[in-house]
Amino acid sequence: MDRGGRLLRAKLLALSLVLGALAAGCAGSMQNEELVIGDIGWDENIAIANLTKVLLEDDLGYDEVRLKQTDSVRDLFQGVSTGEMNAFQDVWMPQQKVYLGEVEDQVEQLDSWYRGTTRYSIATPSYMGITSIDQLNGTGAKEILGIEPDVDIMEAIPDSVIPEYGLEQRLVQSSTQGMLAEVDNRYDNREEFAFVAWSPHWMNQRYDFEYLDDPKGALGDLTQSAEILTIVNEDLQEDDPVAYAFMDALTLDEEQLNDLESTINELGDPLEGARRWARENPDIVEPWVEAAERARGS
Repeated sequence: MDRGGRLLRAKLLALSLVLGALAAGCAGSMQNEELVIGDIGWDENIAIANLTKVLLEDDLGYDEVRLKQTDSVRDLFQGVSTGEMNAFQDVWMPQQKVYLGEVEDQVEQLDSWYRGTTRYSIATPSYMGITSIDQLNGTGAKEILGIEPDVDIMEAIPDSVIPEYGLEQRLVQSSTQGMLAEVDNRYDNREEFAFVAWSPHWMNQRYDFEYLDDPKGALGDLTQSAEILTIVNEDLQEDDPVAYAFMDALTLDEEQLNDLESTINELGDPLEGARRWARENPDIVEPWVEAAERARGS
């Protein structure tokens, strides 16, 4: 081979190496690390977390968005602060301000994604005919059906509400799904009972019940209308600007969230329910995806 041929071969080899490096770099930049989102198991959290997973994986090319469920709200805050989880999307403020105060220097609080009015209190079926906590002892209710133990209202009921009102009812701890199954059974049998209730949630459409007034203020600020928002690890915006921009752009109003939960309940599969809802509501989800894509391109 003459000198010109060797020179041409060397140039082609160099060009091949450069193009290979550029291709590898582009592939690396499009490769997404695993994202971990905390999940307390409440229906609005199941809905929003699965919707986030579906859109990040299906529309934005994430390899895996893993949902990590625990029944401790405090553990979720701690997990986001340490980086074990990247985000938790079911923060109720000011109700969970104690948990936020423990980690506020390690997490970032995004704006509220829920565009509606929340409610949160002890409730009873409307057929019991009462409207206030101080009327409970005059009913046939023997129990207050509750949810996971490490939740603000589950601490307030035994520590403050029961002694303040001298209630004779016993608080029963359970998973949210376990409580809802028991509510469904007792409601159908028209039994007298109390339970922990909140809105937004599909229970407000399925059952006719009263959120009980708290004239002595034993529940404190738990009965105030809350903002439902997302916390992310303090490094998420820098480490994963696409996921950060997506969660920052996401918003749902009460009707949209109720429809999402209903679709999930209808299919009996949170992931497939969220996927169907997203495909049936492109006008709602497209702005979130577009915000994420802009963050990827910047």
